[in-house]
Amino acid sequence: MYSVKQFPAGDFRQTKQKVLNWLQQFGTFCFLDSHHYKITPHAQECLAGAGIRRELSAPVGHALEALARFLKGKENDAWLFGHLSYDIKNELAPLRSVYAGKSGFPDLYFFEPAVVVKLTDEEIRIYADDPDDIHKAIESQPGELLSTHEPLRLSQRLSREEYVRTVRQLQEHIRRGDCYEINFCQEFYAEKKGLDPLHLYKRLGEISPSPFSAFYRHRNAWLMSASPERFLLRQGNRLIAQPIKGTSPRVAGDAMADEQSREALRNSEKDKAENVMIVDLMRNDLSRVCEQGSVGVDELFGIYSYPQVHQMISTISGKVDRTKSFTDIIRACFPMGSMTGAPKQRVMELIDQYETMRRGIFSGAVGYMAPGGDFDFNVVIRSLLYNAHTGYLSAPAGSAITFYSDADNEWEECLLKVKGLNAVLS
Repeated sequence: MYSVKQFPAGDFRQTKQKVLNWLQQFGTFCFLDSHHYKITPHAQECLAGAGIRRELSAPVGHALEALARFLKGKENDAWLFGHLSYDIKNELAPLRSVYAGKSGFPDLYFFEPAVVVKLTDEEIRIYADDPDDIHKAIESQPGELLSTHEPLRLSQRLSREEYVRTVRQLQEHIRRGDCYEINFCQEFYAEKKGLDPLHLYKRLGEISPSPFSAFYRHRNAWLMSASPERFLLRQGNRLIAQPIKGTSPRVAGDAMADEQSREALRNSEKDKAENVMIVDLMRNDLSRVCEQGSVGVDELFGIYSYPQVHQMISTISGKVDRTKSFTDIIRACFPMGSMTGAPKQRVMELIDQYETMRRGIFSGAVGYMAPGGDFDFNVVIRSLLYNAHTGYLSAPAGSAITFYSDADNEWEECLLKVKGLNAVLS
């Protein structure tokens, strides 16, 4: 068990930077940041886990069975941080991943940290064997970031012509009735050793502050995420999903044009059709682990604004069946419908067939489990994945393809989604 102690936060921005600087000494850590977005329901402002008391790293095949054993007897009395890669899908259906992973992250990884830090505007709360020592170590850190960065630009794995051709092939599957909607992703990438992940994450937070951001390290593998999307939250007996489907650009410096873009998204029949398909899919997923009749839609087609884009977000929730474990919930709901499409198994087969990369941790989930059984996991999108050993930097992006999609517009949506990431690297 941890000792727990609270300390005044002081200047919030400086204290957060001190925590980030302090984390760099650890070979494994996870830092989650909501950037003061009050997405309802709100779980944590900033939460970090660092160091390892115990850990589980498991390849796809029997990873969820290994996780169930790892959690047994610990779901109610331990903090756990970690991730599920998209490729866990291969355990949930007869699927395969064609390409080798390059990010360096395991298919599944969870760790019980030696130290947990919770930061709010009012206090810094530390869970550790000696919270006073940890607080002194954090306070001794500089309250600013001292680093340099050479400009870098992402390249496209697919040409515009290749992308458009693939989208039209996917639309043929939709016309034949194979599926209704498919989330098709492409990879943007660069190669450079010696990048400073903390600098990239700090820049990402300045350019694209997002409510489900994550700065996550596992040895040589780094994730810098500006995710706007929650996968699943559990608070008490409530299980909540908040899928995103629908994107329109922000218009800087022109409030009227920006509001027109927001309203165009709100009234877009195409985006609402995409969104409601995923809402129905998530209602079905949640109904497998929630009490009968308890699953409902709390908000349909909500419009939320971020620095680069407006997004359409819906909220679905249900009352969790007390007999269901964390791994039961993952088996029912993973991968998230917003990153697959519908029907889920068929579109995942098409994703394996047509995408030219292994998704890995991208479109997977990063988050935490708290003592008592609550948890919160994001959807890994709008992210930089960096393998410090090889120097490989990946930034995948995708969009939902339907019968009515315009392939050129979908291409532009992908470019819009990596705009902030390219700004971070410039």
